Amino acid sequence: MQPIEDTYHLGVFMAHDLLTQRLDQGPLICAEGFLFELERRGYLSAGEFVPEVALLRPDALEALHRDFQHAGSDVVQAFTYNGHREKMRVIGKEDLLEPLNRAALKIARKVADEKVGNLMAGNISNSNVWDPEDPASQQSVRAMFDEMVQWAVEEGADFIIAETFYYAGEAEAALDAIKAKGLPAVVTLAPMAENRMIDGPGIVETCVALEKKGASVVGLNCFRGPDTMLPWIQQIRDAVACHVAALPVTYRTTEQEPTFFNLSDNQGCSCPAPHGRPFPTALDPLFCNRYELGAFARKAHAQGVNYLGVCCGASPMHVREVAMAVEREPDAAQFAERMENHFMYGSHDRLPDHIAALGEKA
Repeated sequence: MQPIEDTYHLGVFMAHDLLTQRLDQGPLICAEGFLFELERRGYLSAGEFVPEVALLRPDALEALHRDFQHAGSDVVQAFTYNGHREKMRVIGKEDLLEPLNRAALKIARKVADEKVGNLMAGNISNSNVWDPEDPASQQSVRAMFDEMVQWAVEEGADFIIAETFYYAGEAEAALDAIKAKGLPAVVTLAPMAENRMIDGPGIVETCVALEKKGASVVGLNCFRGPDTMLPWIQQIRDAVACHVAALPVTYRTTEQEPTFFNLSDNQGCSCPAPHGRPFPTALDPLFCNRYELGAFARKAHAQGVNYLGVCCGASPMHVREVAMAVEREPDAAQFAERMENHFMYGSHDRLPDHIAALGEKA
C-alpha cells in the first residue's frame, strides 16, 4: 500500500481518500478560533470580526497557524471566516475580497506543506444574511460560497470546512457549493439556544440530511461549550455513519445558558462590558480551564468522534490539551506541565520543606 504521506496533493480524489483514511485511522485535530485569538493579539476588531489580518499582517496570521500546528493541529485552516463578499461590503472593502481570500489560502498552504501529514482546508461559513423566505438572498449567499470555494480549489485546498451554520438551508447550500467543485466537505452546525436550526429542522435531522447529500464529516462547532455540546455529539454520532466533528468554544455554557452569546457573568465583574453583555469581549471569567477541554475531547473520542478541535476562545494551549487527551504527542507536548518541579507545590527532592510549607498560606 502506498504510504499515506506519498498521497498528498495528487488531486481531489486522493485528497478525499486521504481525509477519510486519516479519520479511519484515528483522531484528526483541527484548530479553529482564529477570530478571538487574533483579536486578543491585537490584529482585528471585535464585533466587526473581518479577517483583514491576512493582508495587513500576514506574519501574525502565519505565526498563529504555526502556534496551532506546534500545539497539535493536523489541519491548517485558511482564515477566511467572515471573509465573504457581504462582510467586505459592510466595511467598504469589497475590492479586497479576492486578494484577502487568496492571501489567507496561500499562507495556510505554506504552513501545511512544512509539516508532513498536515492538511490544508479552505473555509466558508455562516453569511449572516441568509433568509429562508427570500430566494434572492439565498442565491446571493450561494454565489459567495461558489467564489470562495473556487479560490480554495485554485490555491490547493485538500478539503473545505463549511462551518457555524444555524440555518439548515444555508448549510446545505454550502455543501452543494463544495460538492460542485469535487472537494470533500466537513460541515459543522452551530445551533442557537432553541436547540434546533432557525429554519425549523432538528440538529440531528440536519446532520443526517447533510450526510445523505455527500458530506464527509458532519457535526457541531462554535456557540456551545463542552457541557452543552457533548450531549448533541452523542446523538449525532448515533444517527450517522460518516465521521463526526466536535469543536466547542472554550466557555462554560450551561443548560440554562446553552450558548456563549447570552452567558451572564456570575463573578460580579466590577467593570462590565460597555455593550451590556460578556459576549464577546468580557467572557474571560467564563473560560473553561484546559482540563475541561481535555475531558471533552476524551469523552467525544470515546463516543466514536475522530474529528476534534476547539473553536472561539481557543489558544494553542487548548489545542495541545485536546491532542494529548487522545494520546497524541504534538511538538508542544515537551512543554506540558511538570508541577513536580514547582518551587512550592512540587515534589522534587531538592525543593526545601520550609518553602513547600508556604503553599497552604501563600
